[in-house]
Amino acid sequence: MEYNTKGKVLKKAVVWKDLYFYRKSDALYQITVEFCKRFLPAHGDRTVDQMVQAARSGKQNIVEGSEDGQTSSEMEIKLMNVARGSLQELRADYHDYLNTHHLSIWPKDSQRQQRLRDFCHSHNDYSDYQPLLAKMNDEEMANLALTLCHQTDKMMCAYIEKLEKQFVIEGGIKERMHAARTGYRQEQDAHMKALEAENAALKARIASLEREIAVLRGAGETGDSI
Repeated sequence: MEYNTKGKVLKKAVVWKDLYFYRKSDALYQITVEFCKRFLPAHGDRTVDQMVQAARSGKQNIVEGSEDGQTSSEMEIKLMNVARGSLQELRADYHDYLNTHHLSIWPKDSQRQQRLRDFCHSHNDYSDYQPLLAKMNDEEMANLALTLCHQTDKMMCAYIEKLEKQFVIEGGIKERMHAARTGYRQEQDAHMKALEAENAALKARIASLEREIAVLRGAGETGDSI
């Protein structure tokens, strides 16, 4: 027997490696590791651990949220928001660094910020940024990281909003399981009704044929011709 495959319980798997905001978050993590190595003390400064952990938490929760999303829409939305929170924490650390070192947070309408924003908008992978890092000072790297934080957060907000709308329409796994079972039962009921109608039609046809045979036999016994 073939089962209905239309009412799927599991959501279609998301290839998280292809998500632009994941790729940006991975680039941001590796940039943060490099930033901490170059500009923060190797020992005795908890900021290093905090920044690296926040950057790592951002990208890892995107991975976990995408994986868990097949079975739990609620968990996917929750972990995506955790990722956002981690990257916002990282953004605050970069702000603190620039402020405490009396460096500039580039205004959004400045030419260098606009060039940086355009570059980050069209480049998602760490390999795009790696050749540039050696030429950058701490102010430039921090503003690069801030730009990536902002763009990643904006993309994640749009993605989470999409997940929330999808959840409202489709529900979680329990709702999808119920819909799948209901759809299967309805399909089976319709199939049984079709079989019953076909069976009734066959019985009527058999009865008609039996009557015709009886008439033919009666004619044969009396010698009448049909």
